[in-house]
Amino acid sequence: MIRLTSVNGTFGAHVLAARLEDEGFDVELRGPGTGPYGQGLTMGDMARVDVYVPDDQLDEASYVLLVTEVDSVLDDDPPRRVSWSLWRVVAAVLLFAVLAAAVGQVVSGADAGHAPTRQFRNSNDQVAPSS
Repeated sequence: MIRLTSVNGTFGAHVLAARLEDEGFDVELRGPGTGPYGQGLTMGDMARVDVYVPDDQLDEASYVLLVTEVDSVLDDDPPRRVSWSLWRVVAAVLLFAVLAAAVGQVVSGADAGHAPTRQFRNSNDQVAPSS
């Protein structure tokens, strides 16, 4: 077995090992963090895990690592942090609510100074003022 690469942390090492095993490689993980008591060691050289493959599989395993790196760089879907469309809808609803409240204040303020008047029609079809 020959060392293919080193990974910082057991999680990344197990993910890489699973990827290589899925491609048909024999993988062995070695390092202080791979034993039954080493799962909490995640600082410095104590977190380093070496990934080993057989000598005759080194070139192909290196190629798989290269393809994995290129795929991660050329990923077409960058992670989205904020949904701008949602924020636009929320802003539009809030703006509409503020404008509706302002128009309501203006309309109710214009009618507040005048009391409604009633008009009555007499028998000659003339408007008679109410008292």
